[in-house]
Amino acid sequence: MRLWAAATIIALVVLITFVLSVPHTRDLGVKSELPSEMTSVPIVTLHDVFKKGVHTITGSIEAPNACATVNAEASVISTASSTENILMAISMQTDTGVCLQLPTPIAFQTTISAPAHLPFIVTVNGAVSTTSMP
Repeated sequence: MRLWAAATIIALVVLITFVLSVPHTRDLGVKSELPSEMTSVPIVTLHDVFKKGVHTITGSIEAPNACATVNAEASVISTASSTENILMAISMQTDTGVCLQLPTPIAFQTTISAPAHLPFIVTVNGAVSTTSMP
């Protein structure tokens, strides 16, 4: 009987010590905020090859992780000053699953029939991006 009483007292002391020593989330001041989406538009690297009236545009964009998907579409647009441009609309969906959060360059390619030497306008998810053309 003494053994059971001693075991019960020791178990209660361990349990009470554990409850009092473990910090509570309200004590830590931790805000349960989801990670914010990209606040800045990544730089897009483009390479354009023009042959027989067709632009073959290849490039890469730095995605937040390797699980992101990138789609690129090119179209010819006219601006208010009556000049034509090639609009590269890039959509990048970040993966919400378990993926190593290491910035990774992801390649894309698209083609379009357009006149030679047109300037490019590049957007990523609707926001205008700066480009690098080697």
